[in-house]
Amino acid sequence: MRYRKKPVVIEAWQYKPARSNWPHWLSAAVADGKVWMQGGDEPYLTIQTLEGEMRAVGGDWIVRGVKGELYPCKPDIFAATYEAVE
Repeated sequence: MRYRKKPVVIEAWQYKPARSNWPHWLSAAVADGKVWMQGGDEPYLTIQTLEGEMRAVGGDWIVRGVKGELYPCKPDIFAATYEAVE
């Protein structure tokens, strides 16, 4: 059998270390200890996901799923999977 993913609308934000305008849902996850910054000269985010800790580096997308869960997504996968909605 074959299956198609149901269309859902998610929130996402592209992580760039120099940016400071984080969305409220990501700032709240930092305050809750679910996301934290590491790396010194080459900063990255560590995100507590449903599958365990995952890393987001500059250029990766941070996706907020339908139940509020967070996870990183590489730019090429994001472009192949998601499109902007109005």
